[in-house]
Amino acid sequence: MDRRTLLRAGALGLAAPAFISQRSFSQVRAITVADPGGPFGEAYGKAFYKPFEAATGVKVTNVARPAEPTAQFRAMVETKSFTWDASILTTAARDILAKQNLLDPIGFTAADVPGIMPEAISPFWLGTDVYAAVLAVRTDKLGGPVPASWADMWNVAGFPGRRALRRDPIDTLEEALLADGVAKEALYPLDLDRAFRSLDKIKPHIAAWWTGGAQATQMLQSGEVAMIPTWNGRVQPVIDSGAPAKIIWNQGLYGIEGWGIPRGSPKADTVRQFIRFCADPARQAAYTDTLAYGPTNLKAYENIPEARAKLLPTHPDNLAVMRIADDAWWSANRAAASERFNAWVLR
Repeated sequence: MDRRTLLRAGALGLAAPAFISQRSFSQVRAITVADPGGPFGEAYGKAFYKPFEAATGVKVTNVARPAEPTAQFRAMVETKSFTWDASILTTAARDILAKQNLLDPIGFTAADVPGIMPEAISPFWLGTDVYAAVLAVRTDKLGGPVPASWADMWNVAGFPGRRALRRDPIDTLEEALLADGVAKEALYPLDLDRAFRSLDKIKPHIAAWWTGGAQATQMLQSGEVAMIPTWNGRVQPVIDSGAPAKIIWNQGLYGIEGWGIPRGSPKADTVRQFIRFCADPARQAAYTDTLAYGPTNLKAYENIPEARAKLLPTHPDNLAVMRIADDAWWSANRAAASERFNAWVLR
């Protein structure tokens, strides 16, 4: 199949990688997968669920999963009662489940998927989308130039305007250190004393604290604040609505979500084929016009219009100025960092 034919078939939702064989699925007619819900259902349905059914005859039913479904995985494995056959996991949840021997292997490696980001695949997990914590600004609410870094957000005199911060240590501590001059390559392990000294400088100038992504979107949409750290997927709808908002990719922190299989699932072989299907670059390209997250197979950019590609976290220009968040550090230090941060907010 040449590229033009593949793209035409992909536009109809019917393109399938060559390894897919209808005969492999004679015993399984349906699988259930858990995704983050909301816009993921539509985007993944178009890119993965419906095309996989068209290619194999296996129906994919999706349900919304909890934020970190580690407890559900343990319960399913221990009781051998499988509510889902696969679930989207963050890297933090993946590592917890892998250490507890609660995941089945996905059955392929990076060598089988040319173009896949090295951080987006492990023996027990395939990353399918990349999101980023970034600085978002309302250019019409700024009292001067547009900030280009976290140091600019901390520079109240040079960059006037109402500011908001996330009421959570995750990302916020990293942003404080970047604002204080720490290079993104040297962020971890986080220097908590330095981070809190940096936060002390900006705290008197924070007009609002947000706790959920929808709240951050609303603050930006209404123009309540001129500068706010949030996820790029929460900013893009504001931009798409016509509001004068802008994403500052510089010094962003990105994370990856992807598929894991509960150990012992009776449908694991079929699910492995489904996950391999989700690694295909044409399939990943298909969700990006609906979901403003970045494909993990960078060959997907061959099939994404450049205007749209520039809005995604894994576009080469954006990826070059960001770094991946260190979930291993957070797994080991989250409780202590959260306790200190919560006490600091209330001071």
